[in-house]
Amino acid sequence: MLANFFQYEFLQNTFYTGLLIGLIAPLLGSFIVVRRLSLIADALSHVTLAGIAFGLLLEKKFAMGVITPFYTGMGFSVIASVFVEQLRRVYKAYQELAIPIILSGGVGLSVIFISLANGFNTDLFNYLFGSVSAVSRQDLWTIIGITIIVLTVLILFYKELFMLSFDEEHAVVSGIHAKRIHFLFILLTALVIAASIRIVGVLLVSALMTLPVAAAIRLAKGFKQTIILSVLFGEIAVITGLVSGYYFEIPPGGTIVMTSIAILLLSMLAKRFNMEISLKRVKQ
Repeated sequence: MLANFFQYEFLQNTFYTGLLIGLIAPLLGSFIVVRRLSLIADALSHVTLAGIAFGLLLEKKFAMGVITPFYTGMGFSVIASVFVEQLRRVYKAYQELAIPIILSGGVGLSVIFISLANGFNTDLFNYLFGSVSAVSRQDLWTIIGITIIVLTVLILFYKELFMLSFDEEHAVVSGIHAKRIHFLFILLTALVIAASIRIVGVLLVSALMTLPVAAAIRLAKGFKQTIILSVLFGEIAVITGLVSGYYFEIPPGGTIVMTSIAILLLSMLAKRFNMEISLKRVKQ
Protein backbone atom coordinates (compact mmCIF):
# COMPACT_ATOMS: atom_id res chain seq x y z
CA MET A 1 0.00 0.00 0.00
CA LEU A 2 2.74 2.48 0.91
CA ALA A 3 4.52 1.72 -2.38
CA ASN A 4 1.52 3.08 -4.26
CA PHE A 5 1.43 6.09 -1.96
CA PHE A 6 4.92 7.20 -3.06
CA GLN A 7 4.45 6.77 -6.81
CA TYR A 8 3.45 10.41 -7.37
CA GLU A 9 5.60 13.47 -6.68
CA PHE A 10 2.79 15.39 -5.00
CA LEU A 11 2.27 12.52 -2.55
CA GLN A 12 5.99 12.48 -1.79
CA ASN A 13 5.82 16.24 -1.14
CA THR A 14 2.82 15.73 1.15
CA PHE A 15 4.42 12.88 3.09
CA TYR A 16 7.73 14.67 3.68
CA THR A 17 5.86 17.82 4.66
CA GLY A 18 3.71 15.79 7.04
CA LEU A 19 6.79 14.34 8.74
CA LEU A 20 8.19 17.84 9.25
CA ILE A 21 4.87 19.17 10.59
CA GLY A 22 4.56 16.14 12.87
CA LEU A 23 7.93 17.13 14.31
CA ILE A 24 7.71 20.90 14.79
CA ALA A 25 4.01 21.29 15.72
CA PRO A 26 4.07 19.05 18.87
CA LEU A 27 7.62 20.21 19.63
CA LEU A 28 6.56 23.84 19.85
CA GLY A 29 3.23 22.77 21.31
CA SER A 30 5.04 21.35 24.34
CA PHE A 31 6.13 24.86 25.29
CA ILE A 32 2.73 26.34 24.40
CA VAL A 33 0.86 23.92 26.68
CA VAL A 34 3.27 24.37 29.59
CA ARG A 35 2.97 28.15 29.28
CA ARG A 36 -0.85 27.84 29.30
CA LEU A 37 -1.14 29.46 25.86
CA SER A 38 -3.00 26.63 24.12
CA LEU A 39 -5.65 28.97 22.72
CA ILE A 40 -3.03 31.11 20.97
CA ALA A 41 -2.89 28.48 18.23
CA ASP A 42 -6.63 28.88 17.63
CA ALA A 43 -6.34 32.66 17.48
CA LEU A 44 -3.46 32.65 15.00
CA SER A 45 -5.04 29.92 12.88
CA HIS A 46 -8.18 32.04 12.40
CA VAL A 47 -6.04 35.00 11.35
CA THR A 48 -4.23 32.65 8.96
CA LEU A 49 -7.62 31.77 7.49
CA ALA A 50 -8.22 35.49 6.89
CA GLY A 51 -4.88 35.69 5.09
CA ILE A 52 -5.74 32.68 2.94
CA ALA A 53 -9.12 34.16 2.04
CA PHE A 54 -7.37 37.42 1.18
CA GLY A 55 -4.96 35.52 -1.09
CA LEU A 56 -7.85 33.78 -2.85
CA LEU A 57 -9.52 37.16 -3.29
CA LEU A 58 -6.36 38.55 -4.93
CA GLU A 59 -6.20 35.54 -7.24
CA LYS A 60 -9.82 35.64 -8.39
CA LYS A 61 -10.74 39.31 -8.37
CA PHE A 62 -7.46 40.88 -9.35
CA ALA A 63 -5.71 37.97 -11.13
CA MET A 64 -2.70 38.28 -8.81
CA GLY A 65 -1.36 34.72 -8.80
CA VAL A 66 2.21 35.62 -7.88
CA ILE A 67 1.46 35.63 -4.14
CA THR A 68 -0.32 32.39 -3.27
CA PRO A 69 -2.86 32.08 -0.41
CA PHE A 70 -0.32 29.97 1.48
CA TYR A 71 2.06 32.92 1.74
CA THR A 72 -0.61 35.54 2.43
CA GLY A 73 -1.86 33.30 5.25
CA MET A 74 1.67 33.08 6.61
CA GLY A 75 2.06 36.85 6.41
CA PHE A 76 -1.21 37.48 8.26
CA SER A 77 -0.20 34.97 10.94
CA VAL A 78 3.18 36.64 11.53
CA ILE A 79 1.59 40.11 11.69
CA ALA A 80 -1.04 38.83 14.14
CA SER A 81 1.69 37.36 16.35
CA VAL A 82 3.25 40.83 16.60
CA PHE A 83 -0.13 42.28 17.62
CA VAL A 84 -0.54 39.57 20.26
CA GLU A 85 2.68 40.63 21.95
CA GLN A 86 1.72 44.30 21.74
CA LEU A 87 -1.67 43.62 23.29
CA ARG A 88 -0.07 41.57 26.07
CA ARG A 89 2.00 44.63 26.94
CA VAL A 90 -1.00 46.96 26.82
CA TYR A 91 -3.11 44.68 29.05
CA LYS A 92 -0.38 43.67 31.48
CA ALA A 93 -2.85 42.63 34.18
CA TYR A 94 -5.14 40.83 31.70
CA GLN A 95 -2.75 39.39 29.14
CA GLU A 96 -5.16 36.61 28.15
CA LEU A 97 -7.36 39.28 26.53
CA ALA A 98 -4.94 39.38 23.59
CA ILE A 99 -6.10 35.95 22.43
CA PRO A 100 -9.88 36.60 22.05
CA ILE A 101 -9.16 40.01 20.52
CA ILE A 102 -6.95 38.53 17.80
CA LEU A 103 -9.25 35.55 17.32
CA SER A 104 -12.29 37.80 16.88
CA GLY A 105 -10.43 39.98 14.42
CA GLY A 106 -9.33 36.94 12.44
CA VAL A 107 -12.88 35.57 12.23
CA GLY A 108 -14.24 38.96 11.20
CA LEU A 109 -11.69 39.42 8.43
CA SER A 110 -12.23 35.82 7.27
CA VAL A 111 -15.96 36.38 6.83
CA ILE A 112 -15.37 39.59 4.87
CA PHE A 113 -12.70 38.20 2.55
CA ILE A 114 -14.54 34.91 1.96
CA SER A 115 -17.67 36.85 1.02
CA LEU A 116 -15.72 39.12 -1.36
CA ALA A 117 -14.12 36.04 -2.93
CA ASN A 118 -17.60 34.61 -3.73
CA GLY A 119 -17.81 32.24 -0.80
CA PHE A 120 -16.42 28.76 -0.24
CA ASN A 121 -14.77 26.75 -3.00
CA THR A 122 -12.58 23.68 -3.31
CA ASP A 123 -9.36 25.61 -2.67
CA LEU A 124 -10.66 27.12 0.55
CA PHE A 125 -12.03 23.74 1.67
CA ASN A 126 -8.54 22.22 1.26
CA TYR A 127 -7.04 24.98 3.36
CA LEU A 128 -9.68 24.51 6.05
CA PHE A 129 -9.29 20.75 6.51
CA GLY A 130 -6.02 19.85 4.80
CA SER A 131 -5.36 17.96 1.59
CA VAL A 132 -3.05 15.18 0.39
CA SER A 133 -2.68 16.81 -3.02
CA ALA A 134 -2.20 20.49 -2.20
CA VAL A 135 1.51 20.53 -1.28
CA SER A 136 3.82 21.68 -4.07
CA ARG A 137 7.59 21.27 -4.20
CA GLN A 138 7.93 25.00 -3.43
CA ASP A 139 5.72 24.59 -0.35
CA LEU A 140 7.90 21.70 0.79
CA TRP A 141 11.07 23.78 0.55
CA THR A 142 9.37 26.61 2.45
CA ILE A 143 8.36 24.23 5.24
CA ILE A 144 11.88 22.76 5.33
CA GLY A 145 13.15 26.30 5.87
CA ILE A 146 10.63 26.90 8.67
CA THR A 147 11.61 23.59 10.29
CA ILE A 148 15.30 24.56 10.25
CA ILE A 149 14.48 27.95 11.80
CA VAL A 150 12.31 26.41 14.53
CA LEU A 151 14.84 23.72 15.44
CA THR A 152 17.74 26.20 15.44
CA VAL A 153 15.95 28.68 17.71
CA LEU A 154 14.75 25.98 20.11
CA ILE A 155 18.25 24.51 20.39
CA LEU A 156 19.88 27.91 20.92
CA PHE A 157 17.29 29.22 23.38
CA TYR A 158 16.07 26.00 25.02
CA LYS A 159 17.31 27.02 28.47
CA GLU A 160 15.66 30.45 28.27
CA LEU A 161 12.36 29.06 26.97
CA PHE A 162 12.38 26.35 29.64
CA MET A 163 12.92 28.84 32.45
CA LEU A 164 10.30 31.27 31.13
CA SER A 165 7.80 28.44 30.77
CA PHE A 166 8.10 27.20 34.35
CA ASP A 167 9.23 30.23 36.36
CA GLU A 168 9.14 33.53 34.50
CA GLU A 169 9.96 35.67 37.53
CA HIS A 170 13.11 33.69 38.27
CA ALA A 171 14.06 33.82 34.60
CA VAL A 172 13.78 37.61 34.51
CA VAL A 173 15.80 37.96 37.72
CA SER A 174 18.46 35.70 36.18
CA GLY A 175 18.94 38.24 33.39
CA ILE A 176 16.90 36.64 30.59
CA HIS A 177 15.34 39.15 28.18
CA ALA A 178 11.78 37.91 28.56
CA LYS A 179 10.21 40.30 26.03
CA ARG A 180 12.61 39.29 23.27
CA ILE A 181 12.18 35.59 23.95
CA HIS A 182 8.38 35.95 24.11
CA PHE A 183 8.40 37.80 20.79
CA LEU A 184 10.63 35.19 19.15
CA PHE A 185 8.48 32.39 20.50
CA ILE A 186 5.22 33.87 19.21
CA LEU A 187 6.80 34.38 15.78
CA LEU A 188 7.81 30.72 15.69
CA THR A 189 4.26 29.74 16.64
CA ALA A 190 2.88 31.81 13.78
CA LEU A 191 5.26 30.20 11.28
CA VAL A 192 4.47 26.66 12.47
CA ILE A 193 0.72 27.28 12.26
CA ALA A 194 1.05 28.69 8.76
CA ALA A 195 3.24 25.74 7.72
CA SER A 196 0.78 23.19 9.12
CA ILE A 197 -2.31 24.39 7.24
CA ARG A 198 -1.47 22.45 4.08
CA ILE A 199 -1.63 19.12 5.91
CA VAL A 200 -3.96 19.56 8.88
CA GLY A 201 -6.03 22.54 7.81
CA VAL A 202 -6.60 25.91 9.44
CA LEU A 203 -9.45 24.81 11.69
CA LEU A 204 -7.64 21.75 13.04
CA VAL A 205 -4.02 22.86 13.32
CA SER A 206 -4.26 23.75 17.02
CA ALA A 207 -5.20 20.12 17.74
CA LEU A 208 -1.89 18.86 16.34
CA MET A 209 -0.04 21.30 18.59
CA THR A 210 -1.89 20.34 21.79
CA LEU A 211 -3.40 16.83 21.66
CA PRO A 212 -0.09 14.91 21.30
CA VAL A 213 1.28 17.01 24.17
CA ALA A 214 -1.77 16.27 26.31
CA ALA A 215 -1.22 12.55 25.71
CA ALA A 216 2.50 12.79 26.42
CA ILE A 217 1.93 14.61 29.72
CA ARG A 218 -0.04 11.62 31.01
CA LEU A 219 2.90 9.27 30.46
CA ALA A 220 6.06 11.36 30.67
CA LYS A 221 8.18 11.72 33.80
CA GLY A 222 9.82 15.00 32.78
CA PHE A 223 9.67 17.83 30.26
CA LYS A 224 12.20 16.36 27.83
CA GLN A 225 10.33 13.07 27.85
CA THR A 226 7.12 15.02 27.20
CA ILE A 227 8.71 16.56 24.11
CA ILE A 228 9.92 13.19 22.80
CA LEU A 229 6.55 11.45 23.33
CA SER A 230 4.54 14.35 21.90
CA VAL A 231 6.64 14.31 18.71
CA LEU A 232 6.24 10.53 18.47
CA PHE A 233 2.46 10.78 18.90
CA GLY A 234 2.31 13.67 16.43
CA GLU A 235 4.17 11.68 13.77
CA ILE A 236 1.89 8.66 14.27
CA ALA A 237 -1.19 10.87 13.90
CA VAL A 238 0.11 12.63 10.77
CA ILE A 239 1.20 9.45 8.98
CA THR A 240 -2.11 7.75 9.81
CA GLY A 241 -4.05 10.78 8.61
CA LEU A 242 -2.16 11.15 5.34
CA VAL A 243 -2.29 7.48 4.36
CA SER A 244 -5.98 7.09 5.27
CA GLY A 245 -6.78 10.41 3.61
CA TYR A 246 -5.28 9.19 0.35
CA TYR A 247 -6.86 5.74 0.29
CA PHE A 248 -10.29 6.80 1.59
CA GLU A 249 -10.32 10.11 -0.31
CA ILE A 250 -11.04 12.24 2.75
CA PRO A 251 -9.29 15.35 4.12
CA PRO A 252 -6.37 14.18 6.28
CA GLY A 253 -6.97 16.82 8.97
CA GLY A 254 -9.96 15.04 10.48
CA THR A 255 -8.19 11.68 10.65
CA ILE A 256 -5.09 13.27 12.17
CA VAL A 257 -7.19 14.83 14.93
CA MET A 258 -9.19 11.65 15.62
CA THR A 259 -5.99 9.60 15.73
CA SER A 260 -4.56 12.13 18.22
CA ILE A 261 -7.70 11.80 20.36
CA ALA A 262 -7.42 8.00 20.25
CA ILE A 263 -3.79 8.24 21.40
CA LEU A 264 -4.86 10.60 24.19
CA LEU A 265 -7.55 8.19 25.39
CA LEU A 266 -5.08 5.28 25.31
CA SER A 267 -2.55 7.29 27.30
CA MET A 268 -5.21 8.10 29.92
CA LEU A 269 -6.14 4.43 30.17
CA ALA A 270 -2.48 3.45 30.45
CA LYS A 271 -1.95 5.99 33.21
CA ARG A 272 -4.97 4.71 35.10
CA PHE A 273 -3.84 1.12 34.65
CA ASN A 274 -0.38 1.94 35.99
CA MET A 275 -1.89 3.71 39.00
CA GLU A 276 -4.08 0.71 39.81
CA ILE A 277 -1.07 -1.60 39.64
CA SER A 278 0.89 0.73 41.93
CA LEU A 279 -1.94 0.81 44.45
CA LYS A 280 -2.13 -3.00 44.48
CA ARG A 281 1.60 -3.22 45.14
CA VAL A 282 1.31 -0.75 47.99
CA LYS A 283 -1.52 -2.73 49.58
CA GLN A 284 0.45 -5.93 49.31
